[in-house]
Parts: sequence; structure tokens; C-alpha cells
Amino acid sequence: MQSNGNSDQKTGAPRVWIVQSPHSGDNTQLRALAAGLGWPTEVKQLAYRGPEPLLRLMSRASLAGIDRARSSPLAPPWPDLVICSGRGAEAVAFWIRVQHPACRLVFIGTPWAAHARFDLIITTPQYRLPQAPNVLHNRLPLHDATPDVLAAAAAAWAERLAQLPRPFTAVLVGGRSGPYLMTPQAAARLGRMASDMAKADGGSLLITTSARTSPAAADALADAISVPCHLHRWAGAAGENPFHAFLGLAHRIIVTADSVSMMAEAVSTGKPVLLFDIEEGRYAMRAEERAAGAPAAIGWRGRSLDATLFRLLINHAPSRFSRDLRIIHRQLVSDGHAQWLGDPPRPAASLPPEDGLARAVARIRGLFGL
Repeated sequence: MQSNGNSDQKTGAPRVWIVQSPHSGDNTQLRALAAGLGWPTEVKQLAYRGPEPLLRLMSRASLAGIDRARSSPLAPPWPDLVICSGRGAEAVAFWIRVQHPACRLVFIGTPWAAHARFDLIITTPQYRLPQAPNVLHNRLPLHDATPDVLAAAAAAWAERLAQLPRPFTAVLVGGRSGPYLMTPQAAARLGRMASDMAKADGGSLLITTSARTSPAAADALADAISVPCHLHRWAGAAGENPFHAFLGLAHRIIVTADSVSMMAEAVSTGKPVLLFDIEEGRYAMRAEERAAGAPAAIGWRGRSLDATLFRLLINHAPSRFSRDLRIIHRQLVSDGHAQWLGDPPRPAASLPPEDGLARAVARIRGLFGL
């Protein structure tokens, strides 16, 4: 192993810092990657303040965008490896490397700064990054929904859900995402469709909302359910969360197609996965589907000003300013790992999803000559 003299004194392994993102989906990927590496790890939580968006655009090595008094301490011993996600973390990661130039920087997602400033970028198709030696293109995001995690969570919840009739259909509910809006009307449609499916096989629903599910959408969903169910409303990171238990216990999974992370976690189970389009008509995620090839230009008019802006960015701006979720949808359906809720059954995938975590771990270990 190439050493910079700053590795963990007990194990000799590289020392890792996770620089957390404001987004829970990003942090799930960071934790999964650190766990896959198995190296001594510290989590650095950041409290951002006003200048952060400007620093993001300037790509400066600076801590001016964070409130240091409310953030985790950033002090020696410095890490050998920083893994980060969320564009606000870029300036902090660059600052850490100024303090310790031998530190490697790994970014998950799509950075605003020049790609050459990172030792490795781990990305997925919706970001449309170019091919480059320091860019690892995985088909789906990293996640922590491993078989062991799901089995343990399922065992912990099995008795609490024993009164519900089986089979279970898990319903994973997201919310507003870029050009797409999860309205109460969409949530009610989801509730009706999921209920009809569970009613047809005499089973019940295991439903969990998320941080992006609005209270109005959660209420509309609950009102539309007409079968036995357990409905968990997301209550923050500190609240109890049966998400992994529902994945482990479900016979099939319905997931709203606004969340790439939840789609990745769902298909990793190998169970039937049904994608729910949170929009309809000309606003729908499927509105521009074609028989083959990449999705066509997305209709630019959205239901709100920011949704319209996001649609314009997808069509006309550099890819770093937006993401196109339809690329993931088409990939999952064409590979047989998922299908759209309400469509006729399709042949299931003959191969399991790619193990993106193993690929990422191997690339990072290579940075250290391991």
C-alpha cells in the first residue's frame, strides 16, 4: 500500500472522512461506500450558511460556506481519503486537500467543479457525465439495502405486522423531483392502484413515505387506501424507519419513479418492482417515450416555474445543471428489472443488477495500490 504517513495507527488502513450532504439519499451512498471499504471512518456533518451557493459556482477551496461552530471539527489528523456528495461539499473537500495534499478525493454524483480535481467520480446515467479515466459509470446508485440488512430488519418487524394478510406489497413513496410534482391527486391515484393490486391477491400494503413527501400528498394517499395496510409517515432521520423491513418482507414493490435511490434499493432485492409515474398526460415521466434510443427532448412546460426551468435545463443546459431520470427508467424497464405500474407483465431480468458497490470499492482500493 502506498502510504502518506497518515493512515490509522492501529490497523494501518487509510483513514476516511465522510463529508456529509444535506440530502439523505446522498448520505446513504456515502455510508454504503465507507462500509464497503471497511476502513476507519469519521463522519463530518456540515451546517451551511449564506455564501455556500456562490462558493459552489466558484469551486473555491474554502470553509466560508459553512458555520464552523455548528459543523463537525475539521482538524488533524487529516484523512487519507475524503468521500463526499452534494455540491456544497466540494469547497470543503478542496480545503481539506489544501491542508493535506496527499488526500484523495472521491465524489458521488455529479460535481460542479472540473472533474480533473477529483481522484474519482462515481456517477450514474441520469447525470450524463462524459467518459474519463477518473469517472466510474455505475448503472444505479450505491445503497445499503444488503440481504443481511433486509433480513435483520424483516425479522425485527415481522411480529408487529403479523396481523396483516399476506402477501405484502411494499409501497415506497417519494415526492417532488426536478421537473415532476407529486400532487395529492397523484398520491390518491397511487393509493387506488396499490389497493386494487393488493385486493386482487388478498394481501395488504406496507407503505412508507419519505422526506420529500408533502403532508398533503401523504394525507391523500392514506385516504385512498382501501385494503389492510401499515402506513409509516416519515418523521425525520431520528424517527423509526421500517424501510428496510418493508423491502425484506414484501412479495413485490411499488416505488414512485422520482427517486433513483429507492428504485436502486427496490431492484436490488430481486423481487418484482413496479414504477409509479407521479405525473400524467403531457407532464408524465413517460410522455416522450420512443420505441428505441434515448428519451426525446422533454416537454418544457411544467406545472410550476421551477419545474419549467428544470425542463429547460434538461433540454438546453450543460448536463451538470440537471439530471434526466427517464434514462434510469428506460434502463430498468429494458433490462427487465422493473416495469411501469399498470402495464402488461414483461419478462423478468435474466441477470441480477450490477454490483456497483464492488466496482466502486475496487477502484478506490486501486487509488491506494491495494
